[in-house]
Amino acid sequence: MLDVVRLRVLAAVARHGSVTAAARELHYSQPSVSHHLAKLEAETGAKLIQRAGRGIRLTETGRLLAERATEIVGRIDSASAELSAHVGLRAGRARLAAFPSALGTFVPEAAALLARDHPGLELRLTETEPPEALRMLRAGYVDVAVIFRYDDTAPEDDGIRLVHLLDDPSFLVTSGRTGDLFSHRDSRWIGGCDRCRSHLLDLCAKAGFEPEIAFTTDDIVAVQALVAAGIGVTALPALALQAHRHPKVNAIELPGSTRHVYAATYGEPPVPPATTALLTALVSAIRP
Repeated sequence: MLDVVRLRVLAAVARHGSVTAAARELHYSQPSVSHHLAKLEAETGAKLIQRAGRGIRLTETGRLLAERATEIVGRIDSASAELSAHVGLRAGRARLAAFPSALGTFVPEAAALLARDHPGLELRLTETEPPEALRMLRAGYVDVAVIFRYDDTAPEDDGIRLVHLLDDPSFLVTSGRTGDLFSHRDSRWIGGCDRCRSHLLDLCAKAGFEPEIAFTTDDIVAVQALVAAGIGVTALPALALQAHRHPKVNAIELPGSTRHVYAATYGEPPVPPATTALLTALVSAIRP
């Protein structure tokens, strides 16, 4: 019996004309694509591909099988979508990846709304930063990724669709006087994740100085404890302060410093019912 995964690989190679592009679409490594093609040739006993310069091309037999593979894979995907719509929200599953301060604020409310409106739907949560959340989304490990971006104009990769949830302003967080960024040019700073640290560097550069980042941690509790102890100052988004606020820190909003929070999905419509329900719950949890 022909292996459906290997048929999917052959169809992708035929569609793109290269192993590299097929691997990118399927989120496989190039050696993995080559391995599946070799196994498919062994299963069929037919030569399906041949070298053409530095690339490959399908043989006549390969093209014939690729056409049938496209039909087969399309029918399987259609059946899966129809089954998902039929089962719908009575016994479905939704998987969400989100960054820590989202999980500490609006995601639990969204989870509660989902459980109330669709009690048969199973929700699985993963905590991770946006780059890894998007990788998990493309690989099919999650259905929705809650991410943030500081630049709301740069497009995401093909296939990523974004639902805007909120705009999240940043705050200067200190243990004593607040002031503006420049007034803390001689302070020691505490940096967060790579994206947040890069954003902090950009903010300080616009203010006319380069900060001394003496400590780095993604833990918003640890960050604020360090600030409260007078070890340094930092910049934190509003969601982080909403998730946890140390009683001994001061915060003042930084103008022109906003990150944009989105719920991301991957792939072409239609969106599965469970994913749609999760998106609806996320939007509803934000609106109040």
